[in-house]
Amino acid sequence: MNKPESFWDKTASKYDQLEKKDEQTYLQIIQRTKMHLKLSNVVLDYGCGTGLISNEIIEDVKEIHAIDISSNMIAIAEKKAKERNIANINYSHATIFDERYKKGSFDVILAFHVLHLLEDEHIVLQRMNELLKPEGLLISATPCVGEKIVLRNFLNFAGRVGLVPNIRSFKILNLVDTIEKGNFSIVETECLKKSSQEYFVVARKI
Repeated sequence: MNKPESFWDKTASKYDQLEKKDEQTYLQIIQRTKMHLKLSNVVLDYGCGTGLISNEIIEDVKEIHAIDISSNMIAIAEKKAKERNIANINYSHATIFDERYKKGSFDVILAFHVLHLLEDEHIVLQRMNELLKPEGLLISATPCVGEKIVLRNFLNFAGRVGLVPNIRSFKILNLVDTIEKGNFSIVETECLKKSSQEYFVVARKI
């Protein structure tokens, strides 16, 4: 088991409790995401965690394929979906490079709290572009800790000693540039939370 997978497996049982401390940001993400969705959409939720967002937007789309590298996160997400009788979300312990996902399969790809954790975001963005239908949307939320020197230094240290996964210290301009280089055009950017410089970004496949 690789280190990030191990970290998130250990975190899974208390993940919802931790995230509820930032419930307002999640509500903003859900509300803003719904504005870009259609009932005909087939969606990929990349790094879905415990289904906090997929389970809330499923009534606004046709179906969701939700993936995460943590099997424990997926188990919790599946349990919550079952309790709510949600049938059109397919939760899978998988990566975005899984061969079952074919070119041009999705209308929308969601990447919430994921891009800053990637070892090679350029390759992943290329894969996202490949999986999207023409004019498909990438909807993301990413903390740009590069804008916060003290926070950036703390997280860099915590990553080095293994307390958290390695985190890329994006600044918003770097993040936008990275997404654009993946053959996307920016539709919308908005700072959701000033303390962590978390940015909601919507981009369209070129």
